[in-house]
Amino acid sequence: MKKIILIISIVIGVFACVKNDERVKNITVDDLKLILKESKNIQLLDVRTPSETSKGIIFDAKQVNLVSNDFEEKAIDILDKEEPVYIYCRSGTRSKIAANVLVENGYDVYNVKGGYLEWTRKTKE
Repeated sequence: MKKIILIISIVIGVFACVKNDERVKNITVDDLKLILKESKNIQLLDVRTPSETSKGIIFDAKQVNLVSNDFEEKAIDILDKEEPVYIYCRSGTRSKIAANVLVENGYDVYNVKGGYLEWTRKTKE
């Protein structure tokens, strides 16, 4: 029982520490749909795991697993700092972490609130 309480405390502590940098702009899935309608040539980054992305991605999003040891290096290698980055994960938590990493490296970042789950829900309506 003590181990479970400890694990829950750690998880809550980690999520409490993940504050969204004010330089990261949040957009909705509806916003992203409009942006993609205007231009399919945007930097869209999916930071989910390979097993998650194998079930589907949004358009031709670039994929860099946030939990990999070299996330920052891989993301910087494939992204253009001169263009905005639209970033999503499964539900919005990991993309906030990734967005903060990219902002610290000089990128203009838009976090898609609700992530892939919200995208699939909205595109089925």
